[in-house]
Amino acid sequence: MGPCLNPAYLCLHGVPREAVAYTTIRPVIPIMTTHCSNSMTGVILVGGKSRRMGTDKAFLEVGGKAMFERVLEVFRENFCHIILSGDRQERFASYGLPIYEDIYPGSALGGLYTGLFRAQTEYVFVCPCDVPFPSGKVISYLCSLISGYDAVVPVTANGFEPLFAVYSKNCLQPMKDQLESSNFCVYDFYPRVNVRYVEQQELEPVDPAAKTFLNLNTPEE
Repeated sequence: MGPCLNPAYLCLHGVPREAVAYTTIRPVIPIMTTHCSNSMTGVILVGGKSRRMGTDKAFLEVGGKAMFERVLEVFRENFCHIILSGDRQERFASYGLPIYEDIYPGSALGGLYTGLFRAQTEYVFVCPCDVPFPSGKVISYLCSLISGYDAVVPVTANGFEPLFAVYSKNCLQPMKDQLESSNFCVYDFYPRVNVRYVEQQELEPVDPAAKTFLNLNTPEE
């Protein structure tokens, strides 16, 4: 999800499935209901530069509504606590939400770390501000799987989707260690925590059109 920022975003897509060892659990999909969760914070990453698009993607309209507002609307249906993580905070001042400058600036991992660090809840759900088709049903389902795990991460044909995922505070130290060693790959700390991987097939009942992970990076798209 989200644009590629060198070097931090270079590893977000195209990860060979065979290069990663993991197991997948396929339980019966429960019927999910929309609710406002007090136990989890919704973190919206607002630090992208939109270099390939040539304009701020967060405020590009899809279906008559800015992508940031599409994300915010779904978040408000699912989370009682919402914070923003990233730079250029003036862009979002009018929304009246807490905005935190990245503790380790310049990478998606830094934004994720900041959101998780600043959250007052044990868990966060993270999403970039420029997702065109965020699904409340997918978010709700992923959040429902966190018990017993440190992270819940979707896996699509493109590899991990680490920026549309759930994380616990147990991930903070591994993230920090990685950032301080100048390794910005969002998922390189996964071997140090207990991750529940969710393949696209498992998400089909709540995302039958497979639109949740679509991304827009260029004016042509």
